[in-house]
Amino acid sequence: MAEGTTCETAESRGTHDRRPRIGLTTYWQHGEWGVWSDIAAIVPGNYVRAVVAAGGTPVLLPPVGTDVTVLEVLDGLIVIGGVDVDPSRYGQDPHPRTAPQPERDEHDTALIRCALERAMPLFAICRGAQVLNVALGGTLHQHVPDLIPDAGRYQPSPGVFGEVEFSVAPDTLTADLLGPRASAPCYHHQSLDRLGRGLRAASHAEDGTVETVELPEAPGWVLGTQFHPEENLEDLRLFRGFVAAAGDHMTTPDRRVPAAEESHR
Repeated sequence: MAEGTTCETAESRGTHDRRPRIGLTTYWQHGEWGVWSDIAAIVPGNYVRAVVAAGGTPVLLPPVGTDVTVLEVLDGLIVIGGVDVDPSRYGQDPHPRTAPQPERDEHDTALIRCALERAMPLFAICRGAQVLNVALGGTLHQHVPDLIPDAGRYQPSPGVFGEVEFSVAPDTLTADLLGPRASAPCYHHQSLDRLGRGLRAASHAEDGTVETVELPEAPGWVLGTQFHPEENLEDLRLFRGFVAAAGDHMTTPDRRVPAAEESHR
């Protein structure tokens, strides 16, 4: 049996010997497996592969029965991509192309806010970056092709990822991990507009689209990407940086507990 697969081995491991536990939010929608067809909690496999390849242990967090105290047993949080954020959350009427899923909004927002309070490493990807921005009071462009004529390259066709090149601002977390210029797979029709409280745009595409955001004044590691780094498993620099930060958080004696959680202990 492989190392770490028995209860005895898991129990005997100290904090310094285990892999960082990484929570991943999930889709909640129709799925099929074997002869079955039903609503399912779904995470595209490359998110899981990237976490494991970067040295983490994935833990799935479906948007049902949300309980932010689950973060007590995790070391980092990834908020994955998916459908659009409900525009009512940032004071706008829906665009005809906007397709929200409010139950995911509630779940992802609650986990993001708690992770920030805990100074837990937070990696927000595509929709996740948009939820992060809205959670901090920011707004979104609901349909980028209305603003940028060639924005179709961000979402070339259903199920086909585009590729975005972007320039990175110096003295940022993004620059530390990727250097002054990089490219990545992308798939989105919305983007960040007004940035939320404390967020800083750390990289931009040539047309001005914000590609990464950071929270430089936050005590923890926080990065949001408009693109999909998990779709290039040959370049795990962002995932490795995130999992390394989760490892540091795992061994921090003073892991912050939000007052709302402390009051229930």
